[in-house]
Amino acid sequence: MGYGAMRLPGPGVWGPPGDRTEALAVLRRAVELGVRVIDTAWYYGLDVANELIAEALRPYPEDLVLVTKLGGARGDDGSWYGAVSDAELRAGCERDLRVLGLDSIPVVHLRWMGDQAAGGTSFAHALGTMLDLRAEGKVQRIGLSNVTLDQLEDALAVTDVASVSNQYGVGLRDDQPVLDRCTAAGIPYLPFFPLVAGGAGGVAGGAGGVAGDDPLATVAARHGLSRAQTALAWLLARSPVMLPIPGTSRVAHLEENIAAASVRLTGDDLALLGG
Repeated sequence: MGYGAMRLPGPGVWGPPGDRTEALAVLRRAVELGVRVIDTAWYYGLDVANELIAEALRPYPEDLVLVTKLGGARGDDGSWYGAVSDAELRAGCERDLRVLGLDSIPVVHLRWMGDQAAGGTSFAHALGTMLDLRAEGKVQRIGLSNVTLDQLEDALAVTDVASVSNQYGVGLRDDQPVLDRCTAAGIPYLPFFPLVAGGAGGVAGGAGGVAGDDPLATVAARHGLSRAQTALAWLLARSPVMLPIPGTSRVAHLEENIAAASVRLTGDDLALLGG
């Protein structure tokens, strides 16, 4: 199980956390519990998630893999937009390096936010900038985020892909072809918003509510799990390359999410959830 740092900043992924002490505790506890992949981005905050990671975890454990994202940015009103020009990608990389206190970032995802080619930069050109950053030693490995199967194939034609991070969950499986390709190629797959896409809503604590016609609640009740734990356990059963990165700003919720890694759903459970 990995950890996504998106929930650490304030409301709207903007500004400082509501409880800085708890946010730092979440990061330290994640590493204590065995998390070795932390997903982050300079535009979470802005810089807030990265600042917290650096404060909580430097000097970083040698086996900790920090995964950042380039390709997004934020407006002054907190809005999100694509930023994939050469200058924007380079500026974001320098920002990550400075705030995280690194000479080179272990993995950087090229985040594709919709039809960014309309802004004058194609996917191929943005990927070329990422390759340049790797050649310069600022990036160690390149991953992809929010990409189509065609974009993944285009990238694989010119470089190894370290990981792919797309939206996927028990209740949202449109990305199954990309997951299948990653499974075949042995590429780690980091589903983002895994609980929202799973219909779990990030619910913490206790069994998963009234079962009724809700398969997720039914399986949760069978095992005394929360809906969120059940959705994460389902993800882990889908593929050996699956690496969920659920985010939270609370230690108790973090511990519940990590505990899902030890849950083994039965064949009947998986059949009820649709595979």
